[in-house]
Amino acid sequence: MGALEAILFACGEPIGIDKLSEALELREETVEASLTELMEKFNTPNSGIHLVRLENSFQMTTNPAYITPVRTALDLRRNTPLSQAAMEVLAVIAYNQPVTKAFVEQVRGVDCSGVIGSLVQKGLIEERGRLELPGRPLLYGTTEAFLRTLNISSISELPPLPKEEAAAEEEVEEAGESE
Repeated sequence: MGALEAILFACGEPIGIDKLSEALELREETVEASLTELMEKFNTPNSGIHLVRLENSFQMTTNPAYITPVRTALDLRRNTPLSQAAMEVLAVIAYNQPVTKAFVEQVRGVDCSGVIGSLVQKGLIEERGRLELPGRPLLYGTTEAFLRTLNISSISELPPLPKEEAAAEEEVEEAGESE
C-alpha cells in the first residue's frame, strides 16, 4: 500500500492500473482492490487528499472542500469560465466523440474553429486521429482533464440527453399501460 501511495503521489498525473500493476509486480485485480481500499481511506470529508478514478487511471487530487485555501497558498487564479459557445462545443464532442470539426459545426450551425482551438489549449479536448475521407479531417474527443473537471470517472457518467430522457419516460409509460 505504501508503494502504491508513493507512486500515485509522485505521478501528479493520472496513472493506469496496468502501469501500477507492472511497477508493483502485482496482478491488475490486486492493484484495483488496493486502489479501492485507498479510495475509502482518502475520500472522506476531512481528508485533504482524494483519490479519483478516471476511466482506467487513478490520480491523487485535492479534496474539493479545500480548493480555496490551496489556491490562496499557491497564488492560483481561478480559470475563466467557459463561454456558452465553448460549453456547447464541449457537449457535442463529449456526447458524440470522436467527431470532426465539420460535425460540430453542422450541429451548431456556426464556425467552431476558434472554440475548438481554445478547448484543445485548455486540455479539455484532444485530437484522436483522422478520418479516412478526402482531406483526412481531424477527429476530436475529450481528455482526462475533462473528466477531472467534471469530477466523473468516465463519459458514461454524463447525464442523459433530454431526448433520451423523454424516450425513456415514454417507454416506462407504455410498459405501465400494457400491464
